[in-house]
Amino acid sequence: MSKKTKTNGSEELLTLKYKKRSRFAELVRRVGHNKGAVVGAIIIAVLLLTFLISLFIPFEAVTRQNVRIRLTPPSWQNPFGTDNTGRSVFLRVVYGARYSLAIGLGVVGFGVILGVIFGSIAGYYGGRTEQLIMRLSDVLSSIPGILFGMVIMTALGQNLPNLIFACGVTTIPVFVRITRASVLAIRGNEFIEAAKAMGLSSVRIIYAEVLPNGLSPVIVTTTASLGLSIIVAASLSFIGFGVQVPRPEWGAMISSGRDFARSAPWVMTFPGVAIMLTVLGFNLLGDGLRDALDPKLKR
Repeated sequence: MSKKTKTNGSEELLTLKYKKRSRFAELVRRVGHNKGAVVGAIIIAVLLLTFLISLFIPFEAVTRQNVRIRLTPPSWQNPFGTDNTGRSVFLRVVYGARYSLAIGLGVVGFGVILGVIFGSIAGYYGGRTEQLIMRLSDVLSSIPGILFGMVIMTALGQNLPNLIFACGVTTIPVFVRITRASVLAIRGNEFIEAAKAMGLSSVRIIYAEVLPNGLSPVIVTTTASLGLSIIVAASLSFIGFGVQVPRPEWGAMISSGRDFARSAPWVMTFPGVAIMLTVLGFNLLGDGLRDALDPKLKR
């Protein structure tokens, strides 16, 4: 076999290798080369595993009180110690993962759906429609998220669905602006003009042609908003407007342990560390996705 034949064979194998790699596989490969994104993905994987474990923990196990062992420090029997009523802080932190994950996904899902719909309409149609949507978005974004959440929770009642709604409304303007900017950058391209010439409806052009080519910023913003939503929800629970006791939401656990910050710091330390690691994981993964989806960084 000649040297030229070997070279051609190697080029064909290399070409086939990259042809078979899908866009998703390429994204995973590029994220995998980002050490921060890998660390973030590991943290989120641990969070998901904790969430699955929490499904097998009965509610009675995290609310059962035993005053004989109240405020005991961390030990082999109670890895995170006990709180002021003798409840296991470890079990409560693990059980609380379901609330934080549900809040984060629910809030961001709510904001993404409405934000992408209104942002794509504003960016595609422009004119008075765009002005109306963007001015409403400006009004909504001018209200502090914590204050708006307090008002909503007071008016509708303090439960998990209302907390998700209260935090989700404040995320809508962010996704409206991001989606609008992406649509404005794409709507003048030739393939959009070709879709119009083919007689496709505006709705089909938006959701079949425009959005799939402009979702990268939305995906990155989604991961960053997950961590922020968990912080806002925990803040509302901390001041008494979120998930109510005895449910072990991390923000509520920090609030209930602040009276023992000196005598039993573990009561509020471990829920705080759980919030910190969760937000860190989503932020690191979001930075990795941003770098992977940035066309300027592709080689």
